[in-house]
Amino acid sequence: MLAAIATMLCALAIDPEPGPAVLAVVLCISLSRSQLDRSRRGRIEAALVLPAVGLIAVGVGLLLRFTPWIGAAVFTAGMFVSIWLRRFGPMAGRAGSLIALPFVALLSTPYIPTTRVTPIPAFLMPVLVALLALLWVGVLHALGRRMCLLPPAKTMERPLPVPAPASSLRPVASTRMAIQMAMALALSFVIGYVFFPERWSWVVLTAFIVNSGNRGRLDVVYKSLLRVLGAAAGTLVALSIGMHLGSHREGTAALILVVLFLGLWLRPLSYAWWALFVTIALALLQGLAGSPNLNLLWPRLEEIVIGALIGIVCAWFVLPVRSSAVLRRRLADALATLSEALDPANPGRSSQHFVAALDDVEQLRPAFHASRFVTRRFRVSHPADWVDTLIACKHSATALIDRGETPGGIRRAVGAARQSIREPEEILPALQGLHRVLHGQPYDKQPIRSSSEAVHTG
Repeated sequence: MLAAIATMLCALAIDPEPGPAVLAVVLCISLSRSQLDRSRRGRIEAALVLPAVGLIAVGVGLLLRFTPWIGAAVFTAGMFVSIWLRRFGPMAGRAGSLIALPFVALLSTPYIPTTRVTPIPAFLMPVLVALLALLWVGVLHALGRRMCLLPPAKTMERPLPVPAPASSLRPVASTRMAIQMAMALALSFVIGYVFFPERWSWVVLTAFIVNSGNRGRLDVVYKSLLRVLGAAAGTLVALSIGMHLGSHREGTAALILVVLFLGLWLRPLSYAWWALFVTIALALLQGLAGSPNLNLLWPRLEEIVIGALIGIVCAWFVLPVRSSAVLRRRLADALATLSEALDPANPGRSSQHFVAALDDVEQLRPAFHASRFVTRRFRVSHPADWVDTLIACKHSATALIDRGETPGGIRRAVGAARQSIREPEEILPALQGLHRVLHGQPYDKQPIRSSSEAVHTG
């Protein structure tokens, strides 16, 4: 947020209009989350990608303003590409993420025509703002690492799993998610333009948010519920605040930065916090274009619900990605890194890759926990039990790796757990067996009926 504020102040000093300032904030947030500034290669790539993204975002914004249907088509294509790029590796995926957030700003930033003449031509402002964002994010990240407020920069990428061969009948997951996003945006643009011509952006924005970072259709449903609940609370708070602030533009701008900080800070705890605070920020931002009106509360919630339903339908029926398949893939990756870390023939054993793989598994935990809560009366075993059992192995496994020990019994239990991924009914017993061995108990593959018993054993 310090980088965003510094970039915003620089942009306002050059051009005291809201457009470049808003672009400065969203580019800083996007760049910070992508972490492209952590390496020399990433900084060079960001220096090339960010200005282009800024120019494209401004151009698409003009299209959405003056030729809405063409703008909608270009916007949809841009978001498709940003997700499709994930198939080409982590660097391309992070570059794709830089495309997404500035495009979202187009849905939330009111169009304000240029009224001031500045020394910098209008078409060069996005390039300048992008380079300022890269400068401030890089400087403050480096300062934070030097002051031990941030972890050291990592130059080594975690090895990626070998993807399954693509099929013309069943595209790879990233392509399916890109197609789902494109379909959701296309439907939301059509419904928004036809039925909500004055407020179409909230339908499109919600459809985008619930499908972004798609980790399977269960994840989309879970995020949609949190989005609706968070947006309901956020819209009510934002409109109430807007009624009290009135035309105090400086106070509104400061409050937007505060709620963005709170949203970024609390996002790791729950997506609901991000949905709450980003809705407040977007509603306040749109309120800058006119007086807020409490009568907009229910229509806005209606549009949010419609956008969430569009996202769910597309995720569920358009080349769906099963959440259990995503979870099994991440479990397999975590067990593979654990097996490598316990291999005595591997001289560079480290627990870092295993912890990073467990973090990927834990990202799926909230959605599966919510599903288990809903289905607990008629479902004895649930994939959430797989997550809980493997996460419960974290401290014992990392301590073992850090001590440099490679017990044969534990390596056999890891191998059995890796083999079980192919058969869902065998995953929980195998993971429970691994958990028992890591806690000093004899290994067997007999299932434990209660997942909580497995998690707390020892």
